[in-house]
Amino acid sequence: MPFGFFKKKKKEEEELPHYDPTNLHIRDLRKGFIVEYDLKTWEVDSEYEYDWGNEYFTYEYKLTSADDSIFLYIEEDDELILTVSRKIPFGKLGGEVEDSIDDKGKPPKEIIYDGKVFYRESQRPGFFKNVESKGESEEFMGWEYIDDSEQYILNIEQWEDNVYEASVGKFVKERDFSNILPA
Repeated sequence: MPFGFFKKKKKEEEELPHYDPTNLHIRDLRKGFIVEYDLKTWEVDSEYEYDWGNEYFTYEYKLTSADDSIFLYIEEDDELILTVSRKIPFGKLGGEVEDSIDDKGKPPKEIIYDGKVFYRESQRPGFFKNVESKGESEEFMGWEYIDDSEQYILNIEQWEDNVYEASVGKFVKERDFSNILPA
């Protein structure tokens, strides 16, 4: 039997997809995948990984359509938690938010944005990595806020001493996504 037979078999195993092509789920997304959400077709433009320590990871995907871009965040703890959000200018949260971080090391317990009151749910340090870049992870601090209805979410991230990002979005269900197609 020629030696190349084993090499070919190994190469075929390496090329197997990470998903079952007959049963695709939202957890299977990767760059280049196509998915339908909110009556639009979206392409996965970027993949991000969050490392929260103790072997706990969450994932985020930048989805783009012809005229929009959103971020799909996927967390799987006891249940699957999905949010869709959009970046907002950090300054829109008001100067008191940055002042609170500077003075107390964290933003206020409540933030009013777009007529909704958001309450701080968690504060956690983590590491962020753009999966495509294969570079080093970046350390950051994140704060998560949820509104009274528990339908909307606001996130604040601090990357360096005075570098902040904010996003606002909503909780969604896996059934809100359809027609997932690989690249």
